[in-house]
Amino acid sequence: MRRAHTMAFGSEIVADTVRFRLWAPTAKDVALVVDGADHPFPAVGEGWREATVPGVRAGARYGFRIDSDLVVPDPASRFQPEDVSGPSEVIDPQAFAWTDADWTGRPFEEAVIYELHVGTATPEGTYAGLEKRLEDLRDLGVTAIELLPIADFKGSRNWGYDGVLPYAPDAAYGRPDDLKRLIDRAHALGLMVFLDAVYNHFGPAGNYLHAYAKTFFTERHQTPWGAGINFDGRESGHVVRQYFLQNALYWLEEYHFDGLRFDAVHAILDDSERHFLAELGETVRERLPDRHIHLILENEANQARWLERDAAGTPRQHSAQWADDLHHCWHVLLTGEDAGYYESFSDRPVEHLARCLSEGFAYQGEPFKTLGDHPRGEPSAHLPPSAFVTFLQNHDQVGNRALGERLSHLTDGDKLALARAGFLLAPQIPMLWMGEEWSASTPFLFFVDFAPDEDLNRAVREGRRREFKSFAAFADDTSVIPDPTEAKTFADSKLDWSERERSPHREVLADTTHLLRLRREIVVPLTTTRYLGATASLPRPDVVDCTWRFEGGSYRFVANVGTEPFAADLRGGRVFWTNAPDESGALPGWTGLFLSGAEA
Repeated sequence: MRRAHTMAFGSEIVADTVRFRLWAPTAKDVALVVDGADHPFPAVGEGWREATVPGVRAGARYGFRIDSDLVVPDPASRFQPEDVSGPSEVIDPQAFAWTDADWTGRPFEEAVIYELHVGTATPEGTYAGLEKRLEDLRDLGVTAIELLPIADFKGSRNWGYDGVLPYAPDAAYGRPDDLKRLIDRAHALGLMVFLDAVYNHFGPAGNYLHAYAKTFFTERHQTPWGAGINFDGRESGHVVRQYFLQNALYWLEEYHFDGLRFDAVHAILDDSERHFLAELGETVRERLPDRHIHLILENEANQARWLERDAAGTPRQHSAQWADDLHHCWHVLLTGEDAGYYESFSDRPVEHLARCLSEGFAYQGEPFKTLGDHPRGEPSAHLPPSAFVTFLQNHDQVGNRALGERLSHLTDGDKLALARAGFLLAPQIPMLWMGEEWSASTPFLFFVDFAPDEDLNRAVREGRRREFKSFAAFADDTSVIPDPTEAKTFADSKLDWSERERSPHREVLADTTHLLRLRREIVVPLTTTRYLGATASLPRPDVVDCTWRFEGGSYRFVANVGTEPFAADLRGGRVFWTNAPDESGALPGWTGLFLSGAEA
């Protein structure tokens, strides 16, 4: 049986007692409050306070009274039944009866990821509701689900990126055992479960660390959310680093997650000799050597250094990075949009697409317009395709649009069919955004709930509309932008699973299922062998031709994203997918093909 996670932070049941521990270096006085009664909470050195209280059981509610005034929750709380400002609950991590003792995960090359938001993925908006859909996802061909952040946030609805208690799964979705039951069931069905973790900032409401641990943050580093987290502080950096390192291990050990996706790591600012990201990846690898653990980065800087492999091809630190560049190429080609970061991909989108497919990053040190022509990225051609998670949509690319439109609302269905095959059958790790498999009609909108703090709700609402005022479509009227603080905005974002049975959604679902079967039967047997390299060319400015070589064989993708027909030389390969009228290699506009056994 796997052990529960043990750590220096928070509460821990020890026999018939509970040990409570808090790091409060800038508080003058701290009292422990358990079920309404105050207990002494003595200092034990270096900012730590600790007490063991007999007779306390799982289910007890507790907090910490700071300087005889404010009662705060445990920053390492395992559960907050009354939201972020209420008392923490003592949880017995050994109480759940796991059935996945033989589960060690799956190789990353087998991963087909399904990103989802628990609150809107099902009508129930809970872990239990999601559990009912796991068999549908397995039958689709998905092998991993990735949950948007679930760390406790203020209010009843949120994307999750405003979390303030990283160890507490939010009560809006169920209790801790409900989450464990979801993961246990997923493992029984052969599905991995990943979690999105946010280590670059805390949300704007419900973070009490400033009241007793001011040195957790530093003005030396500034982020889009204010003062940076103090990963490299001379006196406090070790504790801060451990807080997040232990959090990663906690989710992997106590909840049996198979991997973590780390949000916006370019905003984790650290001048230490050993960067926190290096310590994070190496610590997890050392701690859990006998499981398939997958660590995924979101990193606008395109730093290949975190994705390096050893001689056996095993990740030294992190498994993969979200391949934003490839998404941007496809998006520009499909929609013609060229605002914001799309501007850096709009002049040579097919050339950029070819480089992404064959090398990973489109920008590997070249000037990037969106950054004022400053260089972006590092060389990545030496990395295997499994170092990149690809997608046509994700929560950001849909939800950060003013009206939350999905790609199926923005482009022609035939064009989207080519792009769908182009990323699901390419050797990189594909990720679907919930509902994408049937071109769901529902939007995914930006939503929050900071009630009863109406000032903060108003600031979010006005900020959202101010953000889009510069867009031509909303310059004269921003009232059409849904209010992110209204419950209706959240409700409108919920998937309607019954759509899958109706046209045209039924046909898109069948196509996605077919593509994932081809991936499982043809692509994965190749990608699980040693990667030998790739080549890409542009036989015409609007045609991409890419071949990937593995020890188990090679395969090729040719796509015509122009309007004039193109005749592809098949060179003896066997076509295993095409949306062209036949398999001769004659490709009208916006058609393509995949061939196995083909050489460049």
